Amino acid sequence: MGTDSMFERFSRSYYLGRLYVTPTTADHAHMEQTQHERINEAVYATGDGIERLDTPLVMKLESGHFPVLGDDTIPTNTLAVPEAMLEGTRIRNPPALRAVFLARRERAEQLLQFGDGNPFRGVSGRVGGSET
Repeated sequence: MGTDSMFERFSRSYYLGRLYVTPTTADHAHMEQTQHERINEAVYATGDGIERLDTPLVMKLESGHFPVLGDDTIPTNTLAVPEAMLEGTRIRNPPALRAVFLARRERAEQLLQFGDGNPFRGVSGRVGGSET
C-alpha cells in the first residue's frame, strides 16, 4: 500500500492506520464496504485469477486480533467493533480516533487458521487467492 492510502507499512506482519473506533451490537467488527474491498484488493489479493474481495480483513486494536467484514451502513474511516471487545480497551468515549493494525496477507492467514477464541469463530477462509 502506498502513502496515499489509509494504512502504511509498519512491519513485516502489519500495516498501521488510524480509524474512528465505535461500538456495534453486531457479532463481528465491520467497516465501510467500499473501503473494505479496496483494502482487501491492495493487501490480500495475489493477482492470480478472479479473487474474492469479501475475505475478512484481520485487524488488531490494542492487544486483540479480530476479523473485519464490509458493511454499507458503516461510515467511511470507521471501525465498528462489538461492544464486548471495547470493554477490554482504553477507549472510553467512542467514536475515538485510534491506531489500528492491519495484518498482512501471510499473518492474516495464520490468524484466521489458528484463531484463538471467539473473535474468529464462524469466520474462516483463505486470504487472497482465486474463487473456487
